[in-house]
Amino acid sequence: MPAPPIALSRDEVHVHCTWLDGLDDPALLASYAELMTPEERARNARYLFERSRREHLVGRALVRTTLSRYADVAPGAWRFREGERGRPEIEGPAGAPPLRFNLSHTTGLVAVAVAIDRDVGVDVEDAARQRTTAEIADRFFSPREVADLRALPAADQRDRFFTYWTLKEAYIKAVGLGLAIPLDHFTFLLEPPGPLAIAFAPERDDDPSAWQFERWRPSARHHLAMAVRRGAGPDLRVIVRDVVPFADARARSGSSG
Repeated sequence: MPAPPIALSRDEVHVHCTWLDGLDDPALLASYAELMTPEERARNARYLFERSRREHLVGRALVRTTLSRYADVAPGAWRFREGERGRPEIEGPAGAPPLRFNLSHTTGLVAVAVAIDRDVGVDVEDAARQRTTAEIADRFFSPREVADLRALPAADQRDRFFTYWTLKEAYIKAVGLGLAIPLDHFTFLLEPPGPLAIAFAPERDDDPSAWQFERWRPSARHHLAMAVRRGAGPDLRVIVRDVVPFADARARSGSSG
């Protein structure tokens, strides 16, 4: 049976997460495959590894079933197009509400963020995967971020790297420009007493006060970050749910902290 509908107001962002470990019911996975377009099936087949094919399959099902919880549209009826930089956007059907979404997946976890008529981005990363984090930061992060990371004990640098990385990915996905924005043209300010904030280099024409960022550790190995163009108003309410498309849905966190 379809999951019950959810109300989404303009002052909210909803993040839906699906955990991949144990998600191996053949009938459920077959129902996900039935939702895929021929183009999505072809892309899925190009992935070399079964893990990547599963992430893509569940991700597409999560997007379609999640959007259908906010509109009277069957999951298979949604149509999508690619924006200028390849960001998926809703194309139809006609009469659907002005939903915006962004999808991210990594080993073990898929997440989609949804808002009404606002730029939104989400990123999830598996911190257990092998990556030379400090060297990547030296090449791509802003000087202030590199100095912050390098000042930490070696044992803490990996965690800080993924905090920065997911926030940066969420921002560039929200604006829809991807890596066309150099990652050192904006800096995240993580330390108290102020709230989580962003600062832009002169080369980046954007308003820091227009953005809201949130970050979580949904598991011991995963990092999750969300960016939304809040505008001039107060912070939006952010609700995070654990869901299994076509199976269940449950709130994991009433709102972000």
